[in-house]
Amino acid sequence: MNIGEIFGDSLGYPFRNIKALVLYVVLGIIVGLLGGTTILTAVLAMVSKGALSFTFAGLGIVGLIVTIIVVLLIDGYALDIVKFGIERREDGPGIDIGRQVVNAIKLVIVDIVYYVVPIIIAIVLGLFLRNWIMIIISIILFFVFTFADLMAHCRLAKTDSLGDALAIGEAIGDIGRVGVGKLIISLILIAFILFIIALIVAFLITLNSTIGAIVFGFAAVYYVFFYNRVIGLLYSDV
Repeated sequence: MNIGEIFGDSLGYPFRNIKALVLYVVLGIIVGLLGGTTILTAVLAMVSKGALSFTFAGLGIVGLIVTIIVVLLIDGYALDIVKFGIERREDGPGIDIGRQVVNAIKLVIVDIVYYVVPIIIAIVLGLFLRNWIMIIISIILFFVFTFADLMAHCRLAKTDSLGDALAIGEAIGDIGRVGVGKLIISLILIAFILFIIALIVAFLITLNSTIGAIVFGFAAVYYVFFYNRVIGLLYSDV
């Protein structure tokens, strides 16, 4: 698919899956409520004494655990949007708590590896090379591994395999298969669209804070659907 087709499809994708969009909004609200409750119980645990303090602390721990699980579920759900994009499916993912949470944990591991490896390489090379050379190499490493991490997300979404995602050489090779220029242009367009969405939301908030907050929540979910759809479709030709 060319860039025009990818963005045309992705901009309309959230509206073609209203049920999934609403589901994602609900998950976001749950995270917000649980996060707020967890913070409140943590504060109450600190200011309370005796058994009441332990009760609030226990509630805070439970709230934190549930919040983490829901966040992981959301991340796993977003990864499934990538998967559906790779398969060029028009429908939205359903909830599969076990698999999506596990995949989100895998995603955390993938991100850690793809950002730690270039840091280690830069540190080792820094022992032998001059500063200005290291700055150039570090910048190159950052972009290569950022793109490779994006490809690793797609590989994980496609296969559910941590091994496939951590095949760094293959992930770097996928950058060329997708097209460096295509990736750069797509990311620039994504950033531009995010900027436009942010401007619209900011303007609405200045007019009415309540309406602005509602639109912000919807816009955030819309962007997640749109972004992950773009990434999936970019990888669909690999």
